[in-house]
Amino acid sequence: MNLILLGAPGAGKGTQGKGLSDKYRIPQISTGDILRANVRNKTALGLKAKEFMDKGVLVPDDIVVGMVSDRIKEDDCANGFILDGFPRNLKQAEVLEETLSMTGKRIDHVIGIDVERKELVRRLSGRRVCRKCGASYHVIFSPPMNIGMCDKCGSEIYQRDDDSEETIEARLKVYEQETFPLIEYYTRKGLYAAVEGIGTVDRITNSIVGAIEKGRSNT
Repeated sequence: MNLILLGAPGAGKGTQGKGLSDKYRIPQISTGDILRANVRNKTALGLKAKEFMDKGVLVPDDIVVGMVSDRIKEDDCANGFILDGFPRNLKQAEVLEETLSMTGKRIDHVIGIDVERKELVRRLSGRRVCRKCGASYHVIFSPPMNIGMCDKCGSEIYQRDDDSEETIEARLKVYEQETFPLIEYYTRKGLYAAVEGIGTVDRITNSIVGAIEKGRSNT
């Protein structure tokens, strides 16, 4: 099964992708992880990507798609994969489809995790990180034992600039402009289903599995 998980920043794609990866025994593929791995390993695409990352600008579509294309050709993707937050726009979706078709593969299901904007801002703006060891916290869901202090090393925890409400609103706006058209794109292909991203992790996972099984029965 080749699955795409769509959803705004903070919707829970990473968490759900991990659970679904364990259930279906297929790898979860995150563009962030791929980018970091290529940069770390100094691949040709990684060196190109680093030039843009060092400037603080988005890595161009052709580089990102190239990395994803290389990744899904690896042996552990023979029985399927889960794309976590990719594609991000129509151009990436079209190139992905062309790449898969050349290897006789296709996307089987696209699941959108729906969460209201107010809740997304609450989730993302509550994140805190330790300045020294990088441990992550959340002021609501996983607060430190002592306010403003890391449980692991005792150093200060802080809010990153990209977790401020202003930055989050900007990120969500970009997501809506670039990614919402993908919903129509995959709906026309009969691949898209939406689930509510509010509730326990297990409840949301069960909703996704139900949507996948329903999609299978309709094909």
